Amino acid sequence: PPRLGPPSIYAQPTDAEREVWNQVNAILQESESILSGLQAYKGAGQEIRQAIQNPSDQMLQEQAWNSVCPLVVRLKEFYGFSLKLEKALQSLLESLTCPPFTPTQHLEKEQALAKQFAEILHFTLRFDELKMRNPAIQNDFSYYRRTISRNRINNMNMDIENEVNNEMANRMSLFYAEATPMLKTLSDATTNFVSENKTLPLENTTDCLSTMASVCKVMLETPEYTSRFSSEDTLLFCMRVMVGVIILYDHVHPDGAFIKTSKIDMKGCIKVLKDQPADNVEGLLNALRFTTKHLNYESTPKNIRAMLQ
Repeated sequence: PPRLGPPSIYAQPTDAEREVWNQVNAILQESESILSGLQAYKGAGQEIRQAIQNPSDQMLQEQAWNSVCPLVVRLKEFYGFSLKLEKALQSLLESLTCPPFTPTQHLEKEQALAKQFAEILHFTLRFDELKMRNPAIQNDFSYYRRTISRNRINNMNMDIENEVNNEMANRMSLFYAEATPMLKTLSDATTNFVSENKTLPLENTTDCLSTMASVCKVMLETPEYTSRFSSEDTLLFCMRVMVGVIILYDHVHPDGAFIKTSKIDMKGCIKVLKDQPADNVEGLLNALRFTTKHLNYESTPKNIRAMLQ
């Protein structure tokens, strides 16, 4: 692996990095409130059940509708944040892959941007772990769409339609139908970045991702580093970033991350995850199982597939 210590948690942006750093920082500032909003998301399951069981009771219909509307506004906010994150990721990829430097030189020179890239992945995996555990989200949203399409809300408050019209509801619906919606957004953004930058060698992007995966793996399996981690949070940070870059790599590399000749030591990465306490890693292993593209391809060695079974 490259000569890279852990990117300093307090890496200060250099003048060359500052413009992109400020732009991404403004978006990252919102990420904690997005996560606490998702954590606090309780859903309107009970009100919806009551309304469905008593279709002729207008009061129950209104109660369900009035419970669901503010939740849908919140879901729109999460979805809107995924679009900002997509932009941020593309700006960072641009900075971290542009010639003439190698990915390793970029990551050494632009530690503050590398750290932001890692923070985006860390947020993304936390968001998706919470979303996976919250079936209320899809339940609430499909109730909202059914109710709107039937126009059964004669005299109910319809201001919400200005906020979440049919077209927006369709886009949100595709987003929330994904097991890991934020990761899917970032994988697509990385794929688009590569196809839009035809003149940029693909290796610049894939090497940047595989280098970050190696750094995380080395940090996780080296007691000298892990003993210096200030808390379990740092450990989780490293694990989530490692899984995030593996997934992005698997989406943009034509042969994926799992083949024998992959620049990512997948066996080592999975082993390092499985050596951690189980409740920390189940969500991450699921992300590798369900959000990668090539895991079930013939080219994936059987022993790697078995490790993820």
